Amino acid sequence: MSGVELVEVEAAEAGMRLDRWFRAHYPAIAHGALQKLLRTGQVRVDGGRAKANARLAAGQQVRVPPVKYDTARLKARTPLSAEDARFIQSLVIHKDKHILALNKPAGLAVQGGTGTVRHIDGLLDGLQFDASERPRLVHRLDKDTGGVLLLARDRATASALGETLRDRAAIKTYWALLKGVPSPRRGEISLPLVKKGGAGSERVHIAEENEAGAMRATTRYAVIEPAGSKLCWAALWPLTGRTHQLRVHLAAIGHPIVGDGKYGGSDAHPGGDIPARLHLHARKIEIPHPSGGILRISASLPDHMRGTWKLFGFDPGLESEPFEDEI
Repeated sequence: MSGVELVEVEAAEAGMRLDRWFRAHYPAIAHGALQKLLRTGQVRVDGGRAKANARLAAGQQVRVPPVKYDTARLKARTPLSAEDARFIQSLVIHKDKHILALNKPAGLAVQGGTGTVRHIDGLLDGLQFDASERPRLVHRLDKDTGGVLLLARDRATASALGETLRDRAAIKTYWALLKGVPSPRRGEISLPLVKKGGAGSERVHIAEENEAGAMRATTRYAVIEPAGSKLCWAALWPLTGRTHQLRVHLAAIGHPIVGDGKYGGSDAHPGGDIPARLHLHARKIEIPHPSGGILRISASLPDHMRGTWKLFGFDPGLESEPFEDEI
């Protein structure tokens, strides 16, 4: 780098850790070198000092100083193989002039991180099609959660969708298999959340009263169909967008999402013929389209959840609109 740069955080990068943002933009800067730049205040966010784990917001400006680095670490983006291009294109479930939507497979990360080599963000070159720009992520899903993932095909759309998502103007519907059957069968969970632990061991907890760092979080749920009293198929609607919100909220009321050992412990693993994988799926999103009207996109269940639905005789073609009038 020849001089100081001020780089604006894009809408798709909102919520991203500062160190991961650097890894995505400047892969040549070694981890130790970045830590030194942060300690000495040479890297700043909106003019202020920041830590590696600081979460960025869209529109913030990151000061990147001129630094020397090992050019052997700098790798040009490797062109996608034909196989990878076919794979990422096979996930497309909606395409128009401004927006793409994927049915993200459960188990595939959205963005890179420590030890994560293959991820959606690294495959986006295969989705440029006839657009002049590489598509941009506008929201994220956990690695183990599959379903609808939106991409903007240009910067203006990314900004518009980012604003819509921040304003909670989109309705996101998730399907989950829960341990037990909540009572009442339709309800709202409003419990503040707080993150604890360092990098690699970070967990989300229900916050104590007046706890520092607590974030308001609200989830609505409805039981679609029970499987006796042991399990149920539920629709979930996050009214806020906190990390692991659905998983922590359902575990907090005693009905963890099946397969979620991190927050549900052994109760989340009923065993038998049910796969020990997270049974949480981003089924549908309804969002104002930048060109007008409402865009509605649904994603089919991943294989492991489809098998469980078949096991209990659940009909995955059943829609959950009767429950959505409460959102």
